[in-house]
Amino acid sequence: MPRLIASSLRHAPVRARLSPLRLLRRLIALRRQRRTLAQLDDHLLADIGLTPEAARIEAERPVWDVPAHWLR
Repeated sequence: MPRLIASSLRHAPVRARLSPLRLLRRLIALRRQRRTLAQLDDHLLADIGLTPEAARIEAERPVWDVPAHWLR
């Protein structure tokens, strides 16, 4: 392999996929965060810029409904 190509490959960004264990940990944390969000009262939700309705919708999302960048 020519030196120029080998050099550029070495510096190319590598996209690592999540390991199954890391994904499981993130899903458990997400579930815990959504349960906590469901328990916040209105003034605490207002402090973080959420309406009670928006918090309810987020808290009711299924655990597999995760941000797209987690699955790359």
